[in-house]
Amino acid sequence: MSIKKIKVGNIDCGNDELFLISGPCVIEDEKTMMQTAEKLKEVSERLDIPVIYKSSFLKDNRSSLSYYDGPGLAKGVEILGKIKEQFGFPILTDIHYPDHAAPAAEVCDVLQIPAYLCMQSGLLVAAAKTGRVVNIKHGQFLAPDNMKHPVGKVVASGNDQIILTERGYTMGYNDLVVDPRAFYHMAQLGYPVVFDITHSIRKYGIPSADAKGGAREFLPVLSRAGVAAGVDGVFIETHPEPEKALCDAASQLCVYDLEEFLKPLLELHAIEVKYRAH
Repeated sequence: MSIKKIKVGNIDCGNDELFLISGPCVIEDEKTMMQTAEKLKEVSERLDIPVIYKSSFLKDNRSSLSYYDGPGLAKGVEILGKIKEQFGFPILTDIHYPDHAAPAAEVCDVLQIPAYLCMQSGLLVAAAKTGRVVNIKHGQFLAPDNMKHPVGKVVASGNDQIILTERGYTMGYNDLVVDPRAFYHMAQLGYPVVFDITHSIRKYGIPSADAKGGAREFLPVLSRAGVAAGVDGVFIETHPEPEKALCDAASQLCVYDLEEFLKPLLELHAIEVKYRAH
């Protein structure tokens, strides 16, 4: 199955080069955002891995109204614009409502459709019509081959610049399970596939600030499984001090640990590409 090459900034996604989507879960203070970007730039250059910087100006699916949900559209896009200008990263952010699409697209190279919202027609159409790349996250409730439906809505709206992201299935009570078959099924749709590793270890129903809200011990094995299965990119949320993060504190990876975490994945990806070529 041939994969459509998707251009994100100067990155050719789906072109036999593993790419990374990374950054804090939600936009926090500017110092934290810049500190993360600086380290991601260093890792990108040292490991020769292309990076798309990701952070959300709004997390509209927090489990309590008392939890931090971001700085909002205007302030968030302003900070993302500064990161883009200073570090040269392509930028990815979530949108939750159709009227977010156009203003976010003024700065962001990729508009991400949250997993819970992947079937929302109005949101998909609005994102598509900006002409930006649309990253559709696979809903925890949807069979992977049924991702053809949100893909079809974006294409029917005149945009075939699509990335698909896997982040695990809801299985039993508050647990997520990653089924490697999903990588195969989603690749059959013909677009680059990304594995969202850090969201796959979240424990739903437990506050993300609680150490029990994520299972970091599974990050190495899950990441290797996804890369060996042939994903085109990995999605790893990072933060300078994850335990102090305002969202997903239990699942984000410390950005200062990222380089060593990525090294075996890049080695494994190189082997997988050689295998694929034969």
